[in-house]
Amino acid sequence: MQTRAAVLRDMAPSRPYHESNPLKIETFDLAPPQAGELLLKIHAAGLCHSDLSSIDGNRPRPMPMVLGHEAAGEVIEIGPDVHDFAVGDHVVCSFVPSCGHCEYCADGRAALCTPGAKANNDGTLLSGGRRLSENGADVHHHLGISGFAEYAVVRRESLVRIDPELDYEIAAVFGCAVLTGVGAMIHTAKLRLGQTALVVGLGGVGLSAVLGAIAAGAAQVIAADIDDDKLAKARELGATATVNTRDEDALEQIQALTGGGADVAAEFAGVQAALEFAFAATGKGGKTVSAGLQHPDSRMQLPALQLVAQERTLMGSYLGGHVPKLDIPEYIALYQAGRLPVDKLLTHRLTLDEINLGFERLAAGQAIRQVVVF
Repeated sequence: MQTRAAVLRDMAPSRPYHESNPLKIETFDLAPPQAGELLLKIHAAGLCHSDLSSIDGNRPRPMPMVLGHEAAGEVIEIGPDVHDFAVGDHVVCSFVPSCGHCEYCADGRAALCTPGAKANNDGTLLSGGRRLSENGADVHHHLGISGFAEYAVVRRESLVRIDPELDYEIAAVFGCAVLTGVGAMIHTAKLRLGQTALVVGLGGVGLSAVLGAIAAGAAQVIAADIDDDKLAKARELGATATVNTRDEDALEQIQALTGGGADVAAEFAGVQAALEFAFAATGKGGKTVSAGLQHPDSRMQLPALQLVAQERTLMGSYLGGHVPKLDIPEYIALYQAGRLPVDKLLTHRLTLDEINLGFERLAAGQAIRQVVVF
């Protein structure tokens, strides 16, 4: 069969993106699902900084590649040896196809799956194969999904069945923004009831972390960014205080609010200065979690003595440290109970043909979560 999809052929184009059009909407051949694979009708796919980092060259990927990793859709065909899904199931995609058998998966650390990381780096499905092609030449998959397309062939390990009553455009954000943001706070940092939390970088993932910290019972949830509109959005979502990190006394403001520094600080900006700020804003015994994907050459400087003398902790968080099949349904249940209102993160709904305009908005900081609706 064939599918229309948004393909990236060359990284680091000029801006604005709605003029340079780095993503081309083209029609590709899509092979039928093989063993362990399913064919999805994609209904919604979110625009994420992980997609943007492939466009702007911060996270180099093999080209050409159909982007999109935060997606939700319906199963319309099942390949051989798939017994845990049925035609008609509604599913959310997870951007790490966890094999379930390597040492990390066996230890409950699905985000670190060794075969999954190799497949994502190579631009293939978990099997090592590619199902997209053009004139007989393979086209790479983005993080095992390639969700900016009308249809996608995806491995069963990349899918989580969800409640069919959930709107697709809301369901999509659970596959990345919610898992990453909420998970950094709850799973990685293990934020405890009554602690103080700081979130640095208020895109869709950072604001998900704000919601996660509130749901976890943080006594204070402080949101920090350089954009006043995003700070206002954080207050609307329930942040107890906001700080513009451009202020000369930004650190002093946080220390005053927390009585010496936050218990947990999480950084989602993907910028060295933001991570250094987050670490500096924690107090004695504080934890700093980074889930922002920086350029591979980026380096940071820390006062190393504080790691020991003040028992500080610096941690990385990928996929929020989750096992998606277990945690996505739980977070959806929290949303349906009104305790994790992730629908408030949606700011724009797009057609596939508007996707370059959407990525220009994202690059300019003018959107929280945009969703392509099919």
